[in-house]
Amino acid sequence: MSTVVAHAQTGTLVVAADGSGQFRTVQAAIDAAPSQSARPVVIHLKPGVYHEKVVVPATKPHLVLRGDDAARTVITYADHVGANGISTPTSYSVMVQAADFAAENVTFENSAGYTAGQAVVLHVEADRAAFRHCRLVGNQDVLFLALGGTRQYFRDCYIEGTTDFIFGASTAVFDHCVLKSKKNSFVTAASTPAGQAYGFVFLGCKLTADTALAKKVYLGRPWRPNANVTYLGCELGSHLVPAGWDNWKNPDNEKTAYYAEYRSTGPGANPAGRVAWAHQLTAQEAKQYTLKRILGDWKVQK
Repeated sequence: MSTVVAHAQTGTLVVAADGSGQFRTVQAAIDAAPSQSARPVVIHLKPGVYHEKVVVPATKPHLVLRGDDAARTVITYADHVGANGISTPTSYSVMVQAADFAAENVTFENSAGYTAGQAVVLHVEADRAAFRHCRLVGNQDVLFLALGGTRQYFRDCYIEGTTDFIFGASTAVFDHCVLKSKKNSFVTAASTPAGQAYGFVFLGCKLTADTALAKKVYLGRPWRPNANVTYLGCELGSHLVPAGWDNWKNPDNEKTAYYAEYRSTGPGANPAGRVAWAHQLTAQEAKQYTLKRILGDWKVQK
């Protein structure tokens, strides 16, 4: 039995850009991991910058990408819309299609640049994907949570971007994350399917901005009519406009989108100034936003 196969079967693979691990690239370790594993397979990323476009295919469930320090462990690529036939969904630096994926202490980056247009950092199609102490660094369309009926959980993560930098159709919880805006724009662009109870839920998050670039930012706009976004107990910076929400130039969206807040704080918290079609939750309504209710039978570890 080869050393690599033995390590894969015992559950740990080591990646190091300097050659001190079993693999020099993240993708090589993913490719070597066992298919259809029923238990976690840890891929340990040693500090370094990994310049590669990474795919975690559906055949590789239960993978864990674990770095030692997000600031020193970076997966980066520079694809963007319009480059060599690239579209928004294919502009990602990292794509996750496998269920029960987890990442810890890793930076995901798209380095295409501020003026490159749509350039996805992380494209997730997987159900039950969890990210802890990760950094997502990019500009437009940073985090694409593509599919309705899937669930993701982000804990203590840092996400920065410009326009619609968290977008898609999934049910996702952002638990005590920092969201930094770098342009006059929109934080979310949800495309929640009709009938899906939850879209994007932000719990105790902090919304900040590069105030030299972003002075007029909205909490969200509906990419599709039934967009569903809720902020609970979040700290909002002064870059958030009083209206809070935008209808994407379509008044009909005001009848179908569900946008809500509960006990927002900070200079950007302005319940009286919000658009009339948004909601300020009561304490009783806010109690419905538990991880069990939002994520169902998926028991995430905080």
